[in-house]
Amino acid sequence: MGFNLEETPPADKATADKSRAAVVERSENVIETFDEESTSASTSTSAAAAASAAKMSPSKDSESPHVHTVSEINSLIRQMLEGEFNHIWLRAEISNFKAHTSGHFYFSLKDENAQISAVMFKGLNSKLKFRPENGLEVIIRGKVTVYEVRGNYQIFCEYMEPVGAGALQKAYEQLKAKLQTEGLFDLKRKRAIPQFPKHIGLVTSPTGAAIQDILNVLRRRYRSARITLAPALVQGDPAPASIVSAIQLINKVSDVDVIIVGRGGGSIEDLWAFNDERVARAIAASRIPTISAVGHEVDFTIADFVADLRAPTPSAAAELVVKSATEIEEKIQSLKTRLWQGFSSNFRRVSDEVRSLSKRLVDPQRKLQDLQIRCDELSTRLESAVFRYIEDQRMTVELALKKLGSPREMLVKLLKRLQLAEMSLRNSIVKNIEKSSSLLRQSAGRLDAMSPLRVVERGYSIVEKLSGVKKIIVKSSGDVVPGEQLNITLAQGGLTVEVKSIHK
Repeated sequence: MGFNLEETPPADKATADKSRAAVVERSENVIETFDEESTSASTSTSAAAAASAAKMSPSKDSESPHVHTVSEINSLIRQMLEGEFNHIWLRAEISNFKAHTSGHFYFSLKDENAQISAVMFKGLNSKLKFRPENGLEVIIRGKVTVYEVRGNYQIFCEYMEPVGAGALQKAYEQLKAKLQTEGLFDLKRKRAIPQFPKHIGLVTSPTGAAIQDILNVLRRRYRSARITLAPALVQGDPAPASIVSAIQLINKVSDVDVIIVGRGGGSIEDLWAFNDERVARAIAASRIPTISAVGHEVDFTIADFVADLRAPTPSAAAELVVKSATEIEEKIQSLKTRLWQGFSSNFRRVSDEVRSLSKRLVDPQRKLQDLQIRCDELSTRLESAVFRYIEDQRMTVELALKKLGSPREMLVKLLKRLQLAEMSLRNSIVKNIEKSSSLLRQSAGRLDAMSPLRVVERGYSIVEKLSGVKKIIVKSSGDVVPGEQLNITLAQGGLTVEVKSIHK
């Protein structure tokens, strides 16, 4: 019962797809034929259960029936389940997924009508290429067992693969979404590739075709470039760690201007090292601008999205990172031609402007004569204007004198007005002084009547105590305390006394 899947990976993508199809097809057959098998299994199970029940039921001839413990029952059930369902394939949807701190995965597998608990231990789930999540439909291989401590039955998962997309494709999509959310794909963080790098770092296999393609292009286009190779594995499980180590090693070289990370084409399994999260983060953390050159034009890896620039092939990466000598010479010649054309065009334009201005230029002697004639005309007009202004002012003065009259008469009138004003002012001052003196005498009388000194003269005194620098008049015996010093002001002089006692 079930389908035995070997752990050896398929040789290529097509074989892998066929294998996955076979898994789905055969697993569906298992599901389809499971009812028949389970029927027979349930028949045998029912028979065993009946036998157990018969053993536990007291017979007529037996006086003491065998009594089972809970542990024995759970152990028997476990043996029965593991004997019948020790190797099954199941297609279901994941729910209640939890990755425990121990590394184990705990989750439920469900369909439209039922669900079952499942566990996948750390040693097995570490081989998964994708991350299980709630709602994901998967095909699993495992066995049904019982957790005797609680009496729960569950499935021990040994293998898991998503339905539809393969495990590698699912892992690719999950990691891509994760790194994109973190901002590692943002264009703002990508750096420009130097136009004329003097020192180029390579991270690839020293024996692959990619290194030969890159070196051929660099020799043809830029012989003077210095090249440093950090050898790395580019395929297989050790490849991600090897690529990360090579990138970090290149970053320790101080004068490297740009890094090319890549390899030649292959299947998705061959290129998978460049979809590893460790490689992606190493490229993002590189202080040196990085070009990703993995596979062919149609191949896209996580490294392509994180790198500062993606090249479709290793050869294209070499062409992008350096300009050929011929292209540079053609560019210089083009700039030289454009510069000469611009200079010639500006020279012709300036020459035309000079000729045009020369034609418009008037003879300086002639211009000077015209200005002299203009100066004479203006002098004549100025002289006439001055004479007219003087005449107008003279007539204005004469009219003013006629209206003004004799100065002596005006002076006499002003003196009379001044005398009258002086007399009026003198009388007003005398009246105000008398009025103010009367008010002052009245106010002085009232003030003298209210003076404390008048009260003191009648036999009273003023008692004060010091509060800091301020004197406070004592109005009540409650304002002082025994031992406190007081100042007493009398009609003649004053006293300083000390309080001995207080009488309320």
